[in-house]
Amino acid sequence: MYNRKLTYIIMNKKEKFDLVSNFKPQGDQPQAISYLTKGIEEGIENQTLMGVTGSGKTFVMSNVIKNINKPTLVIAHNKTLAAQLASEFRKFFPHNAVAYFVSYYDYYQPEAYIPTKDLYIEKETQINEEIEQYRNKATQYLVTRNDVIIVASVSCIYGLGNPDDYENLAIRIDKGMYIKRSDLIMSLLNIQYERNDYEYKRGTFSIKGNIIEIFPQYEDSVIRIEIFDQIVEDIRIINPFLRTKGDKLENIYIFPAKHYTVRQEKLNSSITSIKEELKEQLDYFRKKDMIVEARRLEQRVNFDIEMIQEMGYCQGIENYSRHIEGRKKGSAPYTLMDFFPKDYLLIIDESHITLPQIRGMHRGDYQRKKTLVEYGFRLPSAIDNRPLNFEEFKSKINKAIYVSATPNDYEIELSKKDTKGLEDYPKNGIVEQIIRPTMLIDPEVEVRKSEGQIEDIKKELEKRVKNNERTIIITLTKKMSEELNKYLIENNFKTQYLHSDIDTIERTEVLRDLRLGVYDVIVGINLLREGLDLPEVSLIIILDADKEGFLRSKQSLIQIMGRAARHENGKVIMYADTITQSMEGAIGETERRRAIQLEYNKKNNLKPKGITKSIDIQIERKKKDDNLNKEDISDTKELIKNLTKQMNEYAQKMQFEKAAKIRDQIKELKLLS
Repeated sequence: MYNRKLTYIIMNKKEKFDLVSNFKPQGDQPQAISYLTKGIEEGIENQTLMGVTGSGKTFVMSNVIKNINKPTLVIAHNKTLAAQLASEFRKFFPHNAVAYFVSYYDYYQPEAYIPTKDLYIEKETQINEEIEQYRNKATQYLVTRNDVIIVASVSCIYGLGNPDDYENLAIRIDKGMYIKRSDLIMSLLNIQYERNDYEYKRGTFSIKGNIIEIFPQYEDSVIRIEIFDQIVEDIRIINPFLRTKGDKLENIYIFPAKHYTVRQEKLNSSITSIKEELKEQLDYFRKKDMIVEARRLEQRVNFDIEMIQEMGYCQGIENYSRHIEGRKKGSAPYTLMDFFPKDYLLIIDESHITLPQIRGMHRGDYQRKKTLVEYGFRLPSAIDNRPLNFEEFKSKINKAIYVSATPNDYEIELSKKDTKGLEDYPKNGIVEQIIRPTMLIDPEVEVRKSEGQIEDIKKELEKRVKNNERTIIITLTKKMSEELNKYLIENNFKTQYLHSDIDTIERTEVLRDLRLGVYDVIVGINLLREGLDLPEVSLIIILDADKEGFLRSKQSLIQIMGRAARHENGKVIMYADTITQSMEGAIGETERRRAIQLEYNKKNNLKPKGITKSIDIQIERKKKDDNLNKEDISDTKELIKNLTKQMNEYAQKMQFEKAAKIRDQIKELKLLS
């Protein structure tokens, strides 16, 4: 829906968070809110919230954000969970600025070189324009408001450009101000807007006589500026689709169309620095008699320099970010975290997964860039265009709350150390949230032998379908999930499988359809563990529960079992022939929590009640046409779709040669279709 309430005008940065909810804190929520708020006010740097599934951790986080009234960054470990969290925070804070910041690539194959085959693979991307808008909206919020919550994936630790340049390059236009039309056009070009007089597209502007229309990268609406005799006469909001005029504005700020945008004087200085590094590296190659590498590097860098001088931009300009930003060799890049004020709050959701992801991202990026540098495809400074390493990430934290049902030793030890001696704080340093506001208890866990498991599963599913309840089945492999899915469909169950071959948006839609009853059963692997809010699910079935490993660790099993904790008939069935240490630990922890919950309910004469929650778990994309008949899709299009999934998977695994071959096949198929 067209929104006329835009955020072009710089705010006074005094806004407060306004939490809107019909619910009041219940169960363990009041004490969790109190502990965490007090901890921040007392200056505690690290706190851990260990909350069981369905205990309302997002509601607790929202209350803490409201209490401390600071800009907040929430980091989740994948796009689906980030989307869900952003949707929930928007409901709690409808009058405040909640933004979504994830990688804007639908497909990303980084630049790479494979020396053993002398194979160079160019960087290739497919950018999701909608997500790009969300990213730009996030940074625009951060430089104009205080009441900001950004929900991000771990992509927020990648280089983004200098926040000071981003803010200082914003163009302010006031009604009645003196400005030449040509000067405004040049200013827009300098902050990477492109002229387009034929169609409305974000990051462009058009000129029609004395009227300039600008479509900012971060908005859904166009700004129309009328200039007469070099005076700004009118500033209006325009709906780009209906062509209707909206509110008049007294002033606006237009922020850069790209995050890597700098002033011309900085560009000039950076070019000098780039040339100096080029000379040093060429001297190095020539001394080593590496003539091919020297020629390759010289041609590429000189071409990029010419593009920067002429256009203010070049393909892969982020590889020169150290020079452009004036940073020292080896220094940390600017990231989304640098757009926040120093006293911001950081919340790491599902910290047992998110922190290890953050810790490991720098290593893989370094090895790929190092090879490119060694063979003359990039200057050594390209290595400094990278994600933060873990020490750099920690240095950018002000106050942090780690949230998980199964926190790792790392965050537990940090919290114990930082909260030691704090009066009235839990002695173990961990804020536990075990009592749910619904008084629901953790699911009953039953272990059954694997012999005859498929027939047994069918009987269990029939019971749940009869009661209009949903089931999740967790397998150990993709092949097994697909075969079991096929078998259940043949036996008249409404079933769908879910694994990494299903793209981010489609996963969200499958989960929505499970809640709606389009499916009774979802069969999947590890994608069904953390953070998914599915209150209609009453049964979790875990196959091969006794196969020790990451997917059947104590933490993973507790997370999987938690999916059934939002239903009053929640139950978990593990199929296993032995009881492993991980199973024993997970079952023991679940029984500990059940005992606390049952005792609380008995003491307070309370009865559990199921969760009723509106079905709205998509925020990234408009609904697809539900009437689309997949059988009508041509064989070629279906083949392209399948090949694209394979290409994405190879790229994620850094198997760039295989990804490049499939990419070329897709290009040929598109030409033929």
